[in-house]
Amino acid sequence: MKMDIKPIRTKADHKAALKEIESLMMAKFGSPDGDKLDVLVTLVEAYESKHFPMDLPDPVEAIKFRMEQSGLSVKDLEPMIGKSNRIYEIFNHTRQLTLPMIRRLHSGLGIPVESLIKEYRS
Repeated sequence: MKMDIKPIRTKADHKAALKEIESLMMAKFGSPDGDKLDVLVTLVEAYESKHFPMDLPDPVEAIKFRMEQSGLSVKDLEPMIGKSNRIYEIFNHTRQLTLPMIRRLHSGLGIPVESLIKEYRS
């Protein structure tokens, strides 16, 4: 079976690749169709990262999102940030995260460091 794959350069190419991916979603891993799916997904990801870049979230929003996902309360953040008043200062953007806080949040909650070190208004 011949794999007709070409670079994705236009919106039409992108749309066609997405349609092809949809038709291959049930392909077995390691099969010819599975390999084609893998290559197409890689091409689409490259195209989308170039043409539709996603900005990192505000660090505070990243923390709040992870709290919501994990069902955590402000009290659960105290070992990583400090007492609740310090947490609320950070949530209200009146205090910046420190490097030790960033390390503990990354380690404790798995929030990407890139999200936590992004500059934000205070």
